[in-house]
Amino acid sequence: MQYTDIGIDLGTASVLVYVRGKGVVLKEPSVVAYDHDKKKLLAIGEEARMMLGRTPGNITAVRPLRKGVISNYTDTEKMLKYFIQKAVGKKLFRKPRVSVCVPSRVTEVERKAVEDATFQAGARDVSIIEEPIAAAIGAGIDISKPCGNMIVDIGGGTTDIAVISLGGTVVSDSLPIAGDDFDEAIVRYMKKNHNLSIGERTAEDIKIKVGAAYKLPQVIEMEVKGINILTGLPKAVVVSSEEIEDALRETTNKIVEAIHGVLERTPPELAADIADRGIVLTGGGSMLRGLEELIESRTHINTMTAEEPMTCVAIGTGKYVEFLAENNIEI
Repeated sequence: MQYTDIGIDLGTASVLVYVRGKGVVLKEPSVVAYDHDKKKLLAIGEEARMMLGRTPGNITAVRPLRKGVISNYTDTEKMLKYFIQKAVGKKLFRKPRVSVCVPSRVTEVERKAVEDATFQAGARDVSIIEEPIAAAIGAGIDISKPCGNMIVDIGGGTTDIAVISLGGTVVSDSLPIAGDDFDEAIVRYMKKNHNLSIGERTAEDIKIKVGAAYKLPQVIEMEVKGINILTGLPKAVVVSSEEIEDALRETTNKIVEAIHGVLERTPPELAADIADRGIVLTGGGSMLRGLEELIESRTHINTMTAEEPMTCVAIGTGKYVEFLAENNIEI
């Protein structure tokens, strides 16, 4: 009987599960809803996300991961168990082998917490992978060659930047700035410039529909509804992609500066490879309009987004165990 190999992209915003032979079988928000009166979990994943900002006093919808790191161990363990069972079914006779990805700059304690939570959730073997390595494998890059590849993985809580060669990370950086910070910047902008209070779900909606990191050829607009902070009454305003570009400028600049910093520390031969091959973007945050153009304009290096940026890390995490076996690398 074959063991089930599972790759888990344990993200701040969402959890993706890759099952060997089946591909990505599950993608759900990393949110749990807890009932304080009954002291039990009410919902996990998409069902819990629908409750964000809409719960009565006794129910709290929270994210057990912050900036790519476990902030609530018990909830993370329960969430992992739920997602593993949902992905492979409860009637699994043998515990699965699980590989989980973590941001490149997590501490040993944080790494151990992820490992322990995965074992507690029902794994037989656990291997921990750095996010940029998983993203590169998932993007279809052959990382085993002596050739420099630059990956920028922009998730929900962290942005991981790495130069990879010969199956390992040569230079890397991990920023606690990513998609969630885009949302927070939009919330602040709406409050300051429109006296409008909005929730994180509305901010994410704005980011997806009119968000931009670089001047777009054509301005796009959308209507946003929220609470007027001066009157306390509902209010609707129209915002444009130009406004959101302005709102996100400080956050996107920090990511570009970090990319610049990693390039400065890259050995010349590998930097030459990157100049030829370009920079590859992965992760949900990389889907922000104009991000490729912004990075390209500041680094003068061709920048492209992976074909399936959202699932790259999950696919790479699942294929990592196969990669280790093929190249005889010990975990």
